[in-house]
Amino acid sequence: MDARQLKIEAARVALGRVENGMRLGIGTGSTADEFVRLLAEKVESGFEVKGVPTSERTAGLCVELGVPLFSLEELPELDLTIDGTDEVDAALRLIKGGGGALLREKIVAAASKRMIVIADESKVVDTLGAFALPIEINKFGMTATHRALDKAAVRLGLGGDINLRMDGTVPFETDGGHFIFDASFSLIPDAEALSDALHAIPGVVEHGMFLGVACEAIIAGPSGIKIMNNKGSQQI
Repeated sequence: MDARQLKIEAARVALGRVENGMRLGIGTGSTADEFVRLLAEKVESGFEVKGVPTSERTAGLCVELGVPLFSLEELPELDLTIDGTDEVDAALRLIKGGGGALLREKIVAAASKRMIVIADESKVVDTLGAFALPIEINKFGMTATHRALDKAAVRLGLGGDINLRMDGTVPFETDGGHFIFDASFSLIPDAEALSDALHAIPGVVEHGMFLGVACEAIIAGPSGIKIMNNKGSQQI
């Protein structure tokens, strides 16, 4: 199977976790897009769901395919969020935000009773950090924020460049109107300590580590589907 087919298979298994009438957080990214397409087929056949998108991109796809949408203001408590990830380790710690939606993704996930991650097996890592960590920042004082990030990294023994994400010749801007620094740490041995250090920097709006948020990961590979949860992992 090619990479897209693996994403479709993970999305298909995740769709089986969605019950009729659920208030559903809908994630962002290429794997989440495949979930939306499968969900739309089920909605067309009469399945009822109330979706809350994590980005304008996801909202656009849902509208195009006929998935009913609501705002988080209208549905502040959700039953389930299904989203992709850029990295996941055995403890279900995640790095997300490659698509730039990390703040909204985290807000929606936190409003949900459960979060399920869908991905292909290339996203499974022993230690987080190979994927550059997105750090969403306020535009004001971004140079000072960058210096504070550098100092925090040094204190924690982390190396690598921290670069402003660009969109062509201009900085990439999130749906919330913020910028993103991508931190290429390579390895993050203590994700919790780094999370605390980043949250202590006033210019940081949010970071892309999702710690203690996901309850399950559905991982597709050539040999089938692997389910990862707090009991370990199993092949199905």
